[in-house]
Amino acid sequence: MQFINAKDSLVVDAIDGLLRSSGGANLARLDGYPGIKVVLRTDHRPGRVAIVAGGGSGHEPAHASFVGKGMLTAAVCGEVFASPSIDAVFAAIMAVTGKGGCLVIFKNYTGDRLNFGLAVERARALGRKVEVVIVKDDIALPDSPQPRGIAGVMFVEKIAGHYAEQGADLKTVTAMARKAADDLVSLGISLSSCTLPGIGREDRVPAGKAELGLGLHGEPGVDLVNFESARQAALLLVERLFAAAKPARAYALLVNNLGSTTPLEMNLLTNDVLASRRGAKVKLVLGPATLVSSLDMHGFSLSLLPLTPDFETALLSPASPLVWPPIRAHVKPRLVKLPREMKGKPVRASRNPALSALVSRSCDILIAAESKLNALDAKVGDGDTGSTVATAARHLQTALPLMPLARLDRFFAATSEALSRSMGGSSGVLLAIFFSAASQSASAGASWQDALSAGLAKMMAYGGAKPGDRTMIDALAPALEALPGGLDAAAKAARAGADATARMTSARAGRSSYVSSSHLAGIPDPGAEAVATMLEGIAGARSIA
Repeated sequence: MQFINAKDSLVVDAIDGLLRSSGGANLARLDGYPGIKVVLRTDHRPGRVAIVAGGGSGHEPAHASFVGKGMLTAAVCGEVFASPSIDAVFAAIMAVTGKGGCLVIFKNYTGDRLNFGLAVERARALGRKVEVVIVKDDIALPDSPQPRGIAGVMFVEKIAGHYAEQGADLKTVTAMARKAADDLVSLGISLSSCTLPGIGREDRVPAGKAELGLGLHGEPGVDLVNFESARQAALLLVERLFAAAKPARAYALLVNNLGSTTPLEMNLLTNDVLASRRGAKVKLVLGPATLVSSLDMHGFSLSLLPLTPDFETALLSPASPLVWPPIRAHVKPRLVKLPREMKGKPVRASRNPALSALVSRSCDILIAAESKLNALDAKVGDGDTGSTVATAARHLQTALPLMPLARLDRFFAATSEALSRSMGGSSGVLLAIFFSAASQSASAGASWQDALSAGLAKMMAYGGAKPGDRTMIDALAPALEALPGGLDAAAKAARAGADATARMTSARAGRSSYVSSSHLAGIPDPGAEAVATMLEGIAGARSIA
């Protein structure tokens, strides 16, 4: 399903939506819908060089959102993944070309070459000064006589727009844009194809694979490669780009979102690129941003431009189209020291083999249950309970040799601190409170069973949940009550409590309280399931008394 009205009106409706929300940013469109879909500046000076670019739609925000001061004078839009018509390109050229002439920029696809090319010739025949720069930055097929144009076109348009805004003549603007186009290299990779409006998605990328070198129109990639991690994918592109790029002292990098890659993923990928052994050569960064997309493709592309002083000036100059993220310098992350209050007093490690084995076994169980708990949580929440618990378990295992295991009050306090640092969400805070209160109770002389019960009481007081509210407490409370009878009894009580949450069709606390009863029926609470799973796994372990 997609948010469209009708396939044949999708592009014109989208363009009008762009203009209606532009706030009067000196933008307009040429009359002539639906055949002529052109967005243009209303403040262009005829004596300056006009910059016209465009291509098929489906690559938004390219190109209509880049019309504005310091960038494009006009953008010509075709239907989704289809070149605009000759008439549309010709209309755009004639509407914005004055004494300064016009530079037409387009990507190296057959349809664009033919339609833009013929429109240019028609304008020239009428006496207009028009030059052409064709962008062919894709290195996916290194031996191809006609490389495709992809996201690197953004660098070309920005450089051309800068020189046009500065009042340079057509020869200079064309020369700078052409040099940028000739020096550019780009490459993309994706975990999916894209969903064509009114048609659907071709699911041709199997799990565990990624498509390397795929085109902007959903064309199959050059190669199907194993996908191991974001870093592996990023470094694969980095190494190929630098091998193909012209040698330079420094480069500008574009990190482009192909459509549906989340900002979290894009920032991670950017870090992997810039932190790589090649990253030090990158001086300027554009993005991560969605600039030349392919509808909802789950992928990204990288573009590399060897920097010259002229290019650097052009890229850093102001531009004010509707969409244009500032190009920034590549800098290493700065660190600020933690406040003194965050530095706990050093605690001397001590041994307790039985307790160490029990805690380590508990962590192993929770780590092994990560996928199971995530799948369960995905039915009633955001699918991260398993990952949250497993992350905390891994951190606790790492910290275990440094913990004061011989004194339970100190061990409980150290566990509280470890969980507050490593376990996110409300569960992490509640368990940190649980162990902090248990530590205080144990320090006052309480038995370990009573100390844990005191921890539960504080946890309920601060969290606001009680047995029957469909939270982890439904497994934890009966387990602690049964614990004097041994771990077997505690595990059975926890299991009964967790199973009971599946019959609770309403929740009065926790994340499930935001979920309708129809989604809760028959699904146990993930937190309660985590408690039961852990206790069942260690039921045979020796007591920590």
